[in-house]
Amino acid sequence: MKVVDKMLEWENGGSLKLLSVGYSLRAPELLFRKIEDAEVQYQIDKLKTGLEKSKMEQQQASNQQTAAGNESEAKSQTTNLKSEIVYDDFDKLDLRIGTIITAEKVQKADKLLKLEVNLGFEKRTIVSGIAQHFLPEELINKQVIVVANLAPRKMRGIESQGMILTAEEPGGKLILVNPDSLAQNGSNVK
Repeated sequence: MKVVDKMLEWENGGSLKLLSVGYSLRAPELLFRKIEDAEVQYQIDKLKTGLEKSKMEQQQASNQQTAAGNESEAKSQTTNLKSEIVYDDFDKLDLRIGTIITAEKVQKADKLLKLEVNLGFEKRTIVSGIAQHFLPEELINKQVIVVANLAPRKMRGIESQGMILTAEEPGGKLILVNPDSLAQNGSNVK
C-alpha cells in the first residue's frame, strides 16, 4: 500500500496534510445505488397499505377494549358486594309496599323530592334524593318499596320517615323498585 493511500485512512481524517498538492484522486465510486421512481412508489404503496391495515387493527383492538371495559365495569359494579350478612340482619328490615300520593321539589335543593306515601296503615313523608331522575308529577300513584322501620331523619328541615328503594344502573340512572303488579299498600316485602 502506498503512503498516500495510508493517508486516506480513517484515523488520519483530521490531519491537515491529508492530501498533498498535485495528488491525483482515485476514480469516483457510487456510494449508493440509484433508486428508480417505480421502486419508490412501490414502497410508498406498501407503507400506505400497512398503515391502513394497522389503523383497522387498532380500531378493532380499541373496540374490543371498550367492550371489555364496559363488561369489566358492569362486572365491577355487580361484584363489589357489601360484606355478607346473616338472615337475621336482613330480617331486621321492614320493607313495605306504598303508593306515592303527592310529590314536590324541596325548595333550595336540586336533588330532593318530598313525597307523601300511603302505606295502607298510615301516610308518611319521605324525602328522597331522586329529583334529578324523576319529575314529581311522574311519581303520583306509583307504587314503591319503602324501608318502613328506618329511623326518622331531618333533611332540609323536613322529617323523612323512611326510604324508597331504587336501582342504580352503571350510568347512574335511577329506576324505582316496585311490584310487577298492583299490590295492597302496607304489604310486606320479603
